[in-house]
Order: sequence, then structure tokens, then C-alpha cells
Amino acid sequence: MKRLRKFFWPLVSTLAIVLSVYILYKDLRGLSLDEFMASINAIPVSGWILACGATLVAYAALAGYDHLALEHLGHRISLWFITLTSFTTYALSHNIGASVFSGALVRYRAYTSKGLTGSEVGVLVAFCSFTFALGTFMLFGFVLVLEPEIIERFADFLPIEAAFSTGILILAVVVLYVIGSLVGFRPIDTRWLKLEYPKPSLVFRQLIIAPIELIGAAGIIYFVLPAEGNPGFFVVLGIFLASFSVALLSHAPGGIGVLELVFLAGLPDMDPAVVLAALAVFRLFYLIVPFVMALVVILVFERSRFLARARNGED
Repeated sequence: MKRLRKFFWPLVSTLAIVLSVYILYKDLRGLSLDEFMASINAIPVSGWILACGATLVAYAALAGYDHLALEHLGHRISLWFITLTSFTTYALSHNIGASVFSGALVRYRAYTSKGLTGSEVGVLVAFCSFTFALGTFMLFGFVLVLEPEIIERFADFLPIEAAFSTGILILAVVVLYVIGSLVGFRPIDTRWLKLEYPKPSLVFRQLIIAPIELIGAAGIIYFVLPAEGNPGFFVVLGIFLASFSVALLSHAPGGIGVLELVFLAGLPDMDPAVVLAALAVFRLFYLIVPFVMALVVILVFERSRFLARARNGED
């Protein structure tokens, strides 16, 4: 069983990539490289600038995840260190896949150097993951309430009324979470860790920061899509939430193939070359550039740790 669990997620990731790439190959056989490059070149300068700004907003909000988690744990760490740690964590985990596990390793290495215990890092990772899930859940609810027709893009056999009702139900669950914080649920105390319900002030900030990050990430794609055939931001946001969630569940590195597959299915009225160009910009700004920068941060951090240990050894 241990060997099976060890290879389960890599197998799921590989199957997701292979299946997605195969379907994409079948759907995009007629697409030429010239069409793709023409779509890239057609993106206006304003689109590039807005996409860059949306990336900065998204990663700034991601730093807020860690800040809230550390406040929940009662630790005060410099905002600069939190920002670098969060940036490095997400830049690596988004590209490597298995984001919870890869992100936990980076956070453990960074935050234990600031005095956190292993169990506290575990709580921090769980808190950040829950904040992301909460934001995704809440935005899904708003999208289904404001744009219930989006359900027809993926499952035309489902009635629009069902999408609207599901959205109301999702938002009701979020409201119950807020009420639970105000009432004050008892903490979950186990042998290994203690999970306490966040304070209302933290919960309200969760409900702000998580949506900002997701809206920023979806904005990268929206700002570089042309006006022709564009269904509007809320629809693009809903498709992004679906594609990003599926990509995370698949554990495919960078959601390769999965993001493209869901977006092409969700935007059937747009030229596939245009959609792929927008996703290429998203990968450049949200995945590739941050990944390269994160590697530099890790090298600098590890070098400083090595030099500090060498000095202590000499002393």
C-alpha cells in the first residue's frame, strides 16, 4: 500500500497530461504556428501591461495567505520574508505540481528557520490551502448566481436554474462559515496538532484576499483576449476557476494540457489560436517568470544559510 500511495499521484498526473495532450492534438490538428504567433502579435501593449499588473496583484494576494496563517498561529515575521517565502512557494508549486506537498517543503525550510515547529508549518499549509479553497468556492458561487448560463458551456443538459440554485447554496455555506467564526467553534485538538477556528477578523480578510488572488490570475487571461467573441470577465473567471481547480486536482505540473483543454471547451466561440495565445501569456507571467525568479531566491537563501553555518562553525 505504501508503494501504491507513493506512485498514485505521479500516475494520476501523467495520465491527466497524456489524456489532455491527446484530446488537444485531435482538436487542434488544423492550427498552424503562424496563426498562433499572429494571435500573440495581435495583443495590444495595453493588454500586456494590464496582464503584468494582474500578475503583481495575484502574487501580492498570495503573500496575504501566509500572513494570515502566521497571524492565526501567533507568529510575527517580517513582511519581506513572508512575501519572498510565499512567492517562492507558489512559483515552485504551480510549476512542479502536487502544490500542497511541494509548497509544504519550501515553507518548512523557510519558516523553521524563523522558529516555527513542524506541526505549526503543517497548520500554516492547511490554513493557506483552505483560504484558497474558500476563495475558489465563494467566487464559484458568485459566478453561478451572476452568470448561470456558464453551465451550458460544459454541461448543456443541466438547467440554468440548477446552476443558479447551486450558486446560492455555495454562498450560503460561506455565510455559515462566517457565522461559525462569529459564534466560535471549539478547536480540533489531536495528538499531532491543534486546529483552532480563525478569529472573525481573519475570516473576513480571507474572504477578501483569496478572491483578489484568483481575480488577478484570471485577469491575466482576460486582458489579453480580444473583444471579438469575448463573453465577459465573469465567464472567463468561471472558466479559469474550473480549469485551475481541475489542474490542481490532476497534479499536472503547471496544469499542462489541462488548462488548455478546459479553456478551449469553455470558449467555443473564440478562435482557438487566440485562446492558446492568452494562455501562453498566462503561463509566461504567472508560471515561467516567477519560477525562474524563485530559483534565484532559493539559491540566495541557501547560500546565506550556508555562510551563516560556516561562520558559526568557525566561531
